[in-house]
Amino acid sequence: MTSSKCPIEKIVKRDGNIVDYNRERIATAIFKAAAEVGGRDREMAEFLAKEVEHALVQAFIPPHWPSVEEIQDVVEATLIKHGHVKTARAYIVYRAERAKARQARAHVIEASDNIPYKKIYEVLRWNMDHGCETVDGLNQIIAGGEFPDLIKACEERYDAEVRAGAEKVIERLPDVRIVIVAGPSSSGKTTTTIKASEKLKEAGMELVAINIDHYFFDLEMHPKDEFGDYDYETPQALDLKLINEHLVQLLDGKTIRTPHYDFKTGKRQLDVHELKLAKNQILLIDSLHGLYDEMTKSIEAKKKFRLYIETLGQLRNSDGTFMRWADNRLLRRMIRDSWHRNLKPIQTLAHWHYVRRSELKHIIPFIGSVDYVVNSAMPFEMPILKDRLFKFFPEAMAMYKEDAKRQDAYMRARRVFEMFNPMTAVTDDSCVPKRSLIREFIGGSEYQY
Repeated sequence: MTSSKCPIEKIVKRDGNIVDYNRERIATAIFKAAAEVGGRDREMAEFLAKEVEHALVQAFIPPHWPSVEEIQDVVEATLIKHGHVKTARAYIVYRAERAKARQARAHVIEASDNIPYKKIYEVLRWNMDHGCETVDGLNQIIAGGEFPDLIKACEERYDAEVRAGAEKVIERLPDVRIVIVAGPSSSGKTTTTIKASEKLKEAGMELVAINIDHYFFDLEMHPKDEFGDYDYETPQALDLKLINEHLVQLLDGKTIRTPHYDFKTGKRQLDVHELKLAKNQILLIDSLHGLYDEMTKSIEAKKKFRLYIETLGQLRNSDGTFMRWADNRLLRRMIRDSWHRNLKPIQTLAHWHYVRRSELKHIIPFIGSVDYVVNSAMPFEMPILKDRLFKFFPEAMAMYKEDAKRQDAYMRARRVFEMFNPMTAVTDDSCVPKRSLIREFIGGSEYQY
């Protein structure tokens, strides 16, 4: 945390933005570097961060603030001065790798998580038009009694996007035989599937979902991560061979029997749920890994329509930091896992490292192949999620601060805590429609999940 006595109040980021100085970030960076070479002493990292801060105070006089690069130079010098040569080397290597990566991106036009900038800009403009692009703006909406109006506007915007996606499917009939609703964990794929089905019914077509979750192998066969936790997020946890066999059979007009997977027992039973496609039916795949080529490689491209959904939120705090899309989804999943997968919210937080890793490997690279993108972020959900989850983040920060292997969880917890802390919580969710996408996570939906 920033010391009240420290005259270093701000730092200059590489893009020129000025943000709040936070000594704890320096301590975490040192701790992570030390962990690379076997270090486990968080107190020593905090001591060294204070030494870095002391050096910065001597070198910079307000309002001349240090840059990120200058702070990192001081960190290196401090580590070497105090005899932590191995840690200094690990820190230097990390800096060099990051610099090389930035240089490689210097002449490349990028978009966050492979989403086109045009789509992101549209989301930001919508939020600005509705006064909900900042935490302060949300607080003012709540204080002014306009929260129900924001909910209504968010729901209308999302429903319109889903309808537009369904209309594109209709335009490609009769070639399209499979609609894939894909997206990262807790983006709202299931609700989007249901709403798209409702629109297609108006055109005389019916979407019939195949539940990919039932194709999980028995838990004991799942790959494990470096912590020994079972990894539900990798496509290799699914019986991809059986999925492809069943897809071919379904499109050939045959009847199949899908498996049934029980998340509480970690066991599956084969040949349980009967499924067959009629002439006016389109198979719908609602899956985290819907874009992963191996899942549907047996089906030619023209028969597939790919709809991608992501929480493209554009909400920032007072220092201009935007909430990460993955953090938005983490919050949703912390609630859903507590009642659907019998996991405590802090367990979901701790395991999120491989959720995100799997997304980057098996989802993000394939977004360029999608036919349509839906934004499922609802600015109104944040105050509601804060009410349910805020209490867990100080506990998680204390739990993982000293754990070198769980620094990602610690940093996520701190990041969400800092975003939530000044936000007004909303306890009463009665204004949220029973068919809202958010009900998929907080409960109370008319839809059956």
